Amino acid sequence: MKKPELVVSCGTVAELKRCIEAGADSVIVGEERYAMRLPGEVKLNEIEEAVVWAHEKQAKVYVSVNKIFDNGSLEGLFEYLSKLQEYGVDGVIFGDPSVLMAARSLPAPIALHWNAEMTSTNFATANYWGRQGASRVVLARELNMEQVLMFKENTELAVEVQVHGITNIYHSKRELVKNYIEHQGKDASSEDRSIERGLFLIEHERRDQRYPVYEDSNGTHIMSSEDICMLENLPELMDGNIDSFKIEGLLKSAAYNETVIRSYRAVIDAYAADPEGFVFQQEWLDAITELQDPERELSYGFFYKEQVY
Repeated sequence: MKKPELVVSCGTVAELKRCIEAGADSVIVGEERYAMRLPGEVKLNEIEEAVVWAHEKQAKVYVSVNKIFDNGSLEGLFEYLSKLQEYGVDGVIFGDPSVLMAARSLPAPIALHWNAEMTSTNFATANYWGRQGASRVVLARELNMEQVLMFKENTELAVEVQVHGITNIYHSKRELVKNYIEHQGKDASSEDRSIERGLFLIEHERRDQRYPVYEDSNGTHIMSSEDICMLENLPELMDGNIDSFKIEGLLKSAAYNETVIRSYRAVIDAYAADPEGFVFQQEWLDAITELQDPERELSYGFFYKEQVY
């Protein structure tokens, strides 16, 4: 059985190395001027170092260039992609066609992974982007298992699904937190609106659920109140020939992400080695739950919901 790739988003070169040593096949990095919702920033000069180190370990480095571009953001995009190609990155993650258009002008092709967040919902659109040059589609987190497996059956693109971690449920380019602070008559410039601040949105009807909120140069981000955990159900996805499993490292400690990677690595290797004799070991999940935030439940996300759309 072909093993799916295990990929994780990282915020520093040190985390990148730690994740690969824990068993990740690939990592996702980037910087805020061109990427959204990463655990941190890995600058261009650091990416060069990271690619050399990762390739020595037979691992891959993907760079996220998935922000919503306005005209001002386009400045320097081609030069940025040129450097990424020069450094030998293994792929660029994009949602905006401007990235694809800039990539077409590069001296040689570069692998493109189409990720339009919650709108990556049908194989016809994915196949369109495949004809434009994309080699992989990152599926919307709102698809259920039946839709995911059907997607794979109807596309020649590599298919990536998120199997663990937090997900984005709302994004606005407006500074909503800043506006709220100023509406209260406070000085927003003195308020911390970053990931580290620990801001939450709480609904009146479900006061036990907290939705993390943060703001950066790309706008306001509201994240899920639970974490996806498909550890026990990886065999179903592997039987469906899904190509890549993503662990989202955002808002998690390096120790937590390392533990998650080791558990997912163990399941993938054990099932690939002997599908018929595979038995799930509870300690793989226990290692994660021991470090899991007690205020954030582990769930199957939308994988087993009857209808999402």
